Amino acid sequence: MSTTVPASASPMPEGVTDPNYKPLPGRLGNLTVAQLHALDTLRKQLQDEGHFVPERMHDAALLRFLRARKFDVEKAKAMVLSCEQWRKDFGVDDIMQNFDFKEKAEVDKYYPSYYHKMDKDGRPVYVERLGKLDIPKLYAITTQERQLKRLVYEYEKFLNERLPACSQAVGHPVETSCTILDLQGVSLSNFYRVKDYVMSAASIGQDRYPECMGKFYIINAPWAFSTVWTFIKPWLDEVTVSKIDIIGSSYKEKLLAQIPAENMPKDFGGKCECPGGCSLSDAGPWNPTT
Repeated sequence: MSTTVPASASPMPEGVTDPNYKPLPGRLGNLTVAQLHALDTLRKQLQDEGHFVPERMHDAALLRFLRARKFDVEKAKAMVLSCEQWRKDFGVDDIMQNFDFKEKAEVDKYYPSYYHKMDKDGRPVYVERLGKLDIPKLYAITTQERQLKRLVYEYEKFLNERLPACSQAVGHPVETSCTILDLQGVSLSNFYRVKDYVMSAASIGQDRYPECMGKFYIINAPWAFSTVWTFIKPWLDEVTVSKIDIIGSSYKEKLLAQIPAENMPKDFGGKCECPGGCSLSDAGPWNPTT
């Protein structure tokens, strides 16, 4: 049986002011001896082999890759190195410096996807309304490539701006999101036309930004969703699938148990009505103007 490392050997993350905070297993402050050894080994190997990037490979980030590979150091290292190569090939640094999703307001009409405030655990809430998807109108104003670049841009902002702001707001590390995927009005024909994007997006999230999913609610799932799910599920690992809660139209009570009513958009049974609409407000502790 693994033994827990003493607090002095497995320190709590910096900036913890919440007296009730208890790290989940596999996080800083709650590592077994074997897990701490795996972290030290992975860090040292990356440093010795000249692959270490301090701003992206701090301990909490390396632990995400280790958890994704069940603390197998070689598999986690392969995942990290593959991610670094992907960042070069996809041009992530260039996206963060130069990408301008100027069609955001128009895209919001036909494929709303946005971050909005926090859940009760301090996670940023991410909403995607697949049921409003209008393929012809969407691809008249943008492309799948630009959609994927926007996705990566938002992931990077999620890691480097949203999570730190949420962590500071609640006084303990926040490492994951709370996602609402609304399928109201989804048709199979629409899904088939966008499935390549959905699969690419799922792959980026799972392989390049692992362990970022905390809660995931699929709401207004139609009767035909079981067919769609058979396409999506094989692309996801077991841990990801286990975090997904599929609900029909009776979702409000469950969502409000996780997300404060004042943070929930009115469309989903909450009380929030941001000026100009919640989907374009980018409201949250990461945005001091809201």
